[in-house]
Amino acid sequence: MKRKSWTTAVAVLLVSGLALAGCGSTKTTTSAAEVTSKNYSADASGPLTINPNIPDLPVQDIGPNGEKAVSAKELKLTEDELKKIKDGHYTAAIVMHYSGTDYMNAAVGAMKNTFERMGIKVVAVTDAQFKAEKQVNDIETVLAKKPDVMISVPVDAVSTAGAYKKAVQQGVKLVFMDGAAQGMKPGKDYISIVSGDNYGNGALAADIMAEKLGGKGKVGVVFHDVNFFVTKNRSDAFEKRMKEKYPNIEIVARGGITDPNKGEEVASAMLTRHPDIQGIFAPWDVPAEGVMAAARTAGRNDLIVTTVDLGTNVAISIASDGIVRGLGAQLPYDQGVAQAILAGYALLGKQAPAYVASPAIKVTKENVLDNWKLIYGQDAPDSVKNALKQ
Repeated sequence: MKRKSWTTAVAVLLVSGLALAGCGSTKTTTSAAEVTSKNYSADASGPLTINPNIPDLPVQDIGPNGEKAVSAKELKLTEDELKKIKDGHYTAAIVMHYSGTDYMNAAVGAMKNTFERMGIKVVAVTDAQFKAEKQVNDIETVLAKKPDVMISVPVDAVSTAGAYKKAVQQGVKLVFMDGAAQGMKPGKDYISIVSGDNYGNGALAADIMAEKLGGKGKVGVVFHDVNFFVTKNRSDAFEKRMKEKYPNIEIVARGGITDPNKGEEVASAMLTRHPDIQGIFAPWDVPAEGVMAAARTAGRNDLIVTTVDLGTNVAISIASDGIVRGLGAQLPYDQGVAQAILAGYALLGKQAPAYVASPAIKVTKENVLDNWKLIYGQDAPDSVKNALKQ
């Protein structure tokens, strides 16, 4: 897939962000297995790291317990450590909050590829469809397979905590993606959390919005109205950056979603109540697609939308000067590699940082093709390239 050598890795795959499939078109037609097979070799030699070409940008995010983020570029497994892990014949489970988007295909594909290189067998990959009760059932089902390690994203930090604690009691090594379950401590109950710079991405979305508005105007915020650490960080950062840096931009409306597919409904109500609104922030690309749909229905093709996570549909909009004008992006493939490496740390008893993050990447029309390649390790789809030519 994305690397001939894992030490010179370049990120791979296709699309989205923190979301369910939905709002029109975020499902990808190419499977993670198909995309990540390019130039990938489980027999690659040398130490295991993430892509060294990721820019050394400052990370603004902090962990859920106030931990300072450590760059994912600092993680490493040596050849000797990889041999020890292979000799252990370990197994792993990947317990996701949702699946089917480009972002999630990239992240899960990276975990699978990296575990293959580490000689770890993946015994389960689950999709909770963003439902906490389903994730609890998924965890209990997975535990019957007795995995040595589990990588997971809690749908809800509170209601899933009991299930994760059962995993710990069973001896499973936990690595969290994006946020930990409530009451669990790093180094004791779980190994580490890996995320993008969600605060930084929310701030970038605010900067782009302000630039496109010329530093003044009225905007709305669609926020994720559940106990989900990373999406809260994004919305908080967007609002704080607006208040601190752009005093002539007023946030006049806020609307919460618990279902990613409700972005259109919430945005439609917002535009009806505030017809003079000029921009809307959405916490990731799937609800942003819903905002786009609401804007078109309302005849508001002049609306400016910014968001987080680079998916195909929002990339097309950015490239064509559409409703979505820019965003802050994560590095899902390399974050997936980092999660698998940290699982290796756990199996080796190697000390791990409590919170690991990759930098926020600013995506606008001027750099959408270059940053697609940085984020996914391959050229942007023809649909994005063609949109840029129009």
